[in-house]
Amino acid sequence: MSNANNLPVPNLSYAPTMTLAMAQQRAQFMSVIRQFFATRQVLEVQTPLLSQAGNTDTFLQSVAAQVTYQDKPCTYYLHTSPEFAMKRLLASWQVPMYQICPVFRDNEIGARHNIEFTMLEWYQPDYGLDEMAAELGQLLEALYGHPVILSHYRYVDAFMDFVGIHPLTASLDALQAVAEDKGLIGFDFNSDFNNTKDSEADIRQSWLDLLFSHAVEPNLGHDLPTLIIEYPPATAALAKTAVDKEGNTVAKRFELYIKGIEIANAYDELADGQALRERFEHDNQLRRRHNLPQMPIDEHLIAASDDLIPCSGIAVGLDRLLMVLIGATSLEEVIAFPSGLA
Repeated sequence: MSNANNLPVPNLSYAPTMTLAMAQQRAQFMSVIRQFFATRQVLEVQTPLLSQAGNTDTFLQSVAAQVTYQDKPCTYYLHTSPEFAMKRLLASWQVPMYQICPVFRDNEIGARHNIEFTMLEWYQPDYGLDEMAAELGQLLEALYGHPVILSHYRYVDAFMDFVGIHPLTASLDALQAVAEDKGLIGFDFNSDFNNTKDSEADIRQSWLDLLFSHAVEPNLGHDLPTLIIEYPPATAALAKTAVDKEGNTVAKRFELYIKGIEIANAYDELADGQALRERFEHDNQLRRRHNLPQMPIDEHLIAASDDLIPCSGIAVGLDRLLMVLIGATSLEEVIAFPSGLA
C-alpha cells in the first residue's frame, strides 16, 4: 500500500492505544506514588504473581496457568491482588509496606475493565479505617496537586437516597420489586440457592449488589471523592465486622468512588485464621451453586492470619485512578495494550 506521494504507509496494527505523552504522564504518576511512600518510610515489596491458591470470591474469576513443577504438571493462578502474599510478609515483618504490580481477573473487558491491570496495595500496622482514609486523602492530594476533601457516605444512606428502601431491613420481595421497577429484569437469584437461612442472606446480597451497582454507584463521587462506609456484613471478605449506630452488623471497610467509578477498597483486616477459613469455604459453596470451579484455599494465609498484627489495608486500581484524574473515558487511553491487543 502507498500514499499519494508513492511512499509506503506503515502498518500500525502493532501500535499502542496510549500516546507517548500519556506514557510520560503515567510514569510521573507512578513516581509521585513511590515518592509519597518513600517519605513515609513505607517499604516497597514484591510478591509472586503466581500462586498455588486462588481467590475464592464468587464473582472474581482467577486466571489459571498450567505450569510444570518438579516435572509434574499442575495448576497455578495469577493473583487477583497481592493481598494474600503481602499479609504473610506483614505477619512476619510487622512494618508498613506497599506494592505496585499487575493483577489479573478473568473475563473482565470494557471501558473500565481489563483482564490485566495495575494495582497499588498498602498496609499500615495499628491503623484503623479513619487513619487509612486520611492517608488515602493525602495520596490523592499529592496526585491532584491540590487539597482534596473526601466525602463520607454510609452504604445505608446512599442506598436509601438512590434506591428508596433500607438495604439491611427490606424484605427480599421488596428488593426484587424495586429492581424490576428500575428495569433490572431477567435475574432469578432464588433459583441459584437452596432454601436455607444462609441462602436467604446470599440471595439478599445478590439483590443488594445488583441495585447498588446500577442505581447507586453511577451517582457517587461527582462533586467530591466519596468513601462509602459500613457495608453489609456479607461483603466483609477479609475485613472485620462491627455494629452500626442502629444496631445492624456491618463490615469494617470502605470503598472510594470518583466520578461514579470504584477506585479503591479498604479493610480493617481480620486476624482470625478459623474465621477466614469459614468464609473461604462459604465462598466455595457459592461458587458450586453458580457452577464455578472450586478454588484452592491459601493455607499459608490461614496460618499467617493468626499472627497478623492489628492493621488496615487498601487496594487502589491505578489505571482507573489515572483515568479519572485526566478525564479519560476508557482504560485504553492510559494503558499501552488492552487485553484484546496484547
